[in-house]
Amino acid sequence: MKTLTRRSVLKSATGLAVSTIAAPHLGSREAGSAILSSVLGIDGKIPPSEQLTMGAIGLGGQGMHNLRNFLTCDDLRILAVCDVDTNHRIKAKETVDSAYGNKDCVTCKDFREILIRDDVDTVLIATPDHWHAIISIEAAKAGKDIYCEKPISLTIAEGRAVADTMKRFGTIYQSGTQRRSNACFRFGVDIARSGMLGELRTLHCYYHNGPTCPPQKPEPVPDGFDYDTWLGPAPFEPYTPKRCHGTFRWIYDYSGGQLTDLGAHFNDLAQWAHDSQYTGPIQYEGWAEFPKDGLFNTPVRFEVTATYTDGVKMVCHDETEPGRGPRGNKFVGTEGWVSVDDTGKITASHRAIMEKIRVVQRSYEYMTGHHRNFLDCVKTRSMPISNAEVSHRSVTTCHAANICLRLGRKLRWDPKDERFLNDDAANRMLARAMRSPWSL
Repeated sequence: MKTLTRRSVLKSATGLAVSTIAAPHLGSREAGSAILSSVLGIDGKIPPSEQLTMGAIGLGGQGMHNLRNFLTCDDLRILAVCDVDTNHRIKAKETVDSAYGNKDCVTCKDFREILIRDDVDTVLIATPDHWHAIISIEAAKAGKDIYCEKPISLTIAEGRAVADTMKRFGTIYQSGTQRRSNACFRFGVDIARSGMLGELRTLHCYYHNGPTCPPQKPEPVPDGFDYDTWLGPAPFEPYTPKRCHGTFRWIYDYSGGQLTDLGAHFNDLAQWAHDSQYTGPIQYEGWAEFPKDGLFNTPVRFEVTATYTDGVKMVCHDETEPGRGPRGNKFVGTEGWVSVDDTGKITASHRAIMEKIRVVQRSYEYMTGHHRNFLDCVKTRSMPISNAEVSHRSVTTCHAANICLRLGRKLRWDPKDERFLNDDAANRMLARAMRSPWSL
């Protein structure tokens, strides 16, 4: 309703602008025509009344990637950028201003300054993982629709809170699991769901190994970087460069290593292929090698097998399978298999599957992009391809796998109640304490 009200106001403002354009003092006919085109949408220009607006929160590597994608959308205007790193803010502002040919983009370091703006319809959230749930929930309460990078949460309890909040407020929420909108992976999922593989038996998810890092000495916090806010709800630790920005994901306080970084994509596709988007496996078992010392503490090598009620197994691999090649998925059934990977390569057990893609290829070539899907759903109030409930269920498989590996034992899981069976230690890991003053 807030968006519709703002649209009404903008339409009234458009009417005022038209009457102003007609006034003689505007100058040449060409200048008046250019302004009229901009306001009314003539010559292919989208009028302000039809544009969505966005504030971007978290402008590191993936945040800038998302920002540049959204800047290509003519029906979206980015009004403000937010980051706790001054260098990130400056770069983001310059990128936005350059795209629009002005100097209007507002900068801030506190995400709440964006959420209180009535002229912002949507937010992009691309902070480190430990901030995703808090900012998403606050944004929903502020009436914003949300595009949030994966994983949806740092813990299973946070993910449930996010999904429930989006449902309660009717928020359009898109998780950044962009491979759902990738033609290669979508084809693999469609083949698995079509029955061409017979009955599904195994859902393979292939990742990279995790990195290690030697012990790091504390350093002074750089000027222009609000490290305390970067830590936010996470426990306090002395600053060192490798704790932050791109390498945060290998530290358990802020992320879950490869299992949540790549698992948020490949486990998600496996759940989709198996038609388990709103449930999950009932058992987890596996092994892992963790760093012996140093800063990083998420698994370096690992394999986890998650079993569903029908006996289908989802297997999360590191890079140890000989000859596997790039990261991706392989879906195996009683009558064949299909494999897809990040290079866009598709292979299959028999020719009929490859013939299928030749028949339907055009429909995949013209698939709607992930960012485009989000904006279209904001306008129509439709369910995005990576909505909050589906994304929560997918990343739950990643968090549960991590808990299994950290405890070093087989775990049984109840997808309905979202609790481990007869394991108090595992259930205590469903949530984590947050550093004051932050909470959900």
